[in-house]
Amino acid sequence: MVKIHTISPKPLNWDVIEGLINEPHKLELSEESRNLIAKCRDYLDKKMEDESTPIYGITTGFGSLCNKTISKDELSQLQKNLVMSHACSTGDMVNPEIVKLMLFLKAHALSLGHSGVQVETVERIIDFYNNDVIPVVYDRGSLGASGDLAPLANLFLPLIGMGEVLFEGQIQPATEVLKKFGWNPIELKSKEGLALLNGTQFMSSHGVYAMIKAFKLTKLADIIGAISLEAFDGRIDPFHENIQNVRPHQGQIETARNIRKILEGSELIQRPKKHVQDPYSFRCIPQVHGASKDAINYVAGVLLTEINSVTDNPTVWPDEDLVISGGNFHGQPLALAYDFLAIALSELGNISERRTAQLILGLRGLPEFLVANPGLNSGFMIPQYAAAAMVSQNKQLCTPSSVDSIVSSNGQEDHVSMGANAATKLIRVIDNLERILAIELFNAAQALEFRRPAKSSPYIEEFIESYRSEVSFIDQDKIMYKEIDKTIQFLRNGKFEKE
Repeated sequence: MVKIHTISPKPLNWDVIEGLINEPHKLELSEESRNLIAKCRDYLDKKMEDESTPIYGITTGFGSLCNKTISKDELSQLQKNLVMSHACSTGDMVNPEIVKLMLFLKAHALSLGHSGVQVETVERIIDFYNNDVIPVVYDRGSLGASGDLAPLANLFLPLIGMGEVLFEGQIQPATEVLKKFGWNPIELKSKEGLALLNGTQFMSSHGVYAMIKAFKLTKLADIIGAISLEAFDGRIDPFHENIQNVRPHQGQIETARNIRKILEGSELIQRPKKHVQDPYSFRCIPQVHGASKDAINYVAGVLLTEINSVTDNPTVWPDEDLVISGGNFHGQPLALAYDFLAIALSELGNISERRTAQLILGLRGLPEFLVANPGLNSGFMIPQYAAAAMVSQNKQLCTPSSVDSIVSSNGQEDHVSMGANAATKLIRVIDNLERILAIELFNAAQALEFRRPAKSSPYIEEFIESYRSEVSFIDQDKIMYKEIDKTIQFLRNGKFEKE
């Protein structure tokens, strides 16, 4: 069943965002937003009739060309030229799911009524979203400074009948798809091109996509870590409530509580242990996973503020008769936050790979490389290599983008955020993390079988039973990448509610 989401000034929250991503939705524009948009546009039209003072981006050129005045009969052409000339994104095509988020987030920002666009412009953006007409956008070219100029220009070329779209599985000229729906190209009015191209929706949509994945992967990190702990014959002591209460970081408390719940009723965790301590990758799960969760929650707050903001320029307040040119398009809040988030996610992968490595060392009664006949069989030797490679790549990707800047627009834009680079590499970090956790599960499930007939908790036994319907126990060497890929799909498709 397709649900309806009404775009209004009401702030977005993560429940709404998750629903849009995980369930079929159509968008509609609320009457309140329609009135706010129309009011702002009408105010701007009237102001243009009487205004003799130059207004940046409306009666002037852009960037360092802000001192060039544009005549009234050229204002529409100015906006069209802006979209065409700025459509310079290049590289790889952006994931269509992220492009749909870009459309949604821009429609939401414009609906707040401070951008001076036409109602029909916002409605056409919604038409694209609802009919899966996905503009072709590329992943490189934004400095995250005057917003995401280059990729947003590619995003909105189809509005004016230019560029390309992905529709019905094929890349097609936008003009052809517009004809199929009987849509005329939008005739941009003054400021509209700038309202579309200024803004942080390229950065924001990547962050939203990564955040939804991060919420799920942090839960999976706890579950998979608990399975590894069982397989390694680890101790429950470090997860005791008292340990957390004397160092009460919220993420640490939450993680230890999760692990205790996941392991509730386990025969393995309760049996006496010969060893008095576990390696840090097991013993410090609450501290490491917890710190990452606290970082993720911080970034989630920054991102919610961003997607509920007006980030184009200049900004219009009809009731106060104000048109102010400022810097809300600057991506620094996101650049810093994404660098932090990438580090937090990378560390979840770092500690995961260490648990994987411990499981294949032949310790605590487990066979070396988790096969009954090591030597003839290499077993789980190389999955750890793959995890280690991705952990190392994530460390490299965690070099912060936000400490960099480069001068552009002939010196007018002399400090830029590099938030778009932070956003795109964040996607790579989280993709690696998902695969690293899948490899840990692949190893942990194999190791757990060597503890039979002892049983883990009911939750873990049910989890492993479900996993075994997709990925079998490895008796003899076989092609492993296929099993890793099946594990990745198991994690992507499954719903794991235990907390």
